Amino acid sequence: MIDRGRGKIVNIASVQSELARPGIAPYTATKGAVKNLTRGMCADWAKYGLQVNALAPGYFKTPLNQALVDSAEFSSWLEKRTPAARWGNVDELVGAAVFLSSKASSFVNGHTLYVDGGITTSL
Repeated sequence: MIDRGRGKIVNIASVQSELARPGIAPYTATKGAVKNLTRGMCADWAKYGLQVNALAPGYFKTPLNQALVDSAEFSSWLEKRTPAARWGNVDELVGAAVFLSSKASSFVNGHTLYVDGGITTSL
């Protein structure tokens, strides 16, 4: 990419890049690292024409999260905590990924885009 003078990198972060939940400190630490890695890569490589951003999903219905989805207690907590009042659907990540990968984001660099139903905006 440096030789070409252009390129786009989209790292996968998480709302856990900003938030913590009991019992998942190692996951939270790694996702915080992805967010700052994204910023560092931008600082190092933007001068070569590279764009490095991160996509940070909130809570989405996936096979990996199925136990949480199936937990009435957790789902109730999530729906009360998230302004959109629901779990995300995986297809709702597509537009954000396309945006970060397209010319529409030509001056977006070092950014973490949260697709989270607003959970990172409120207590």
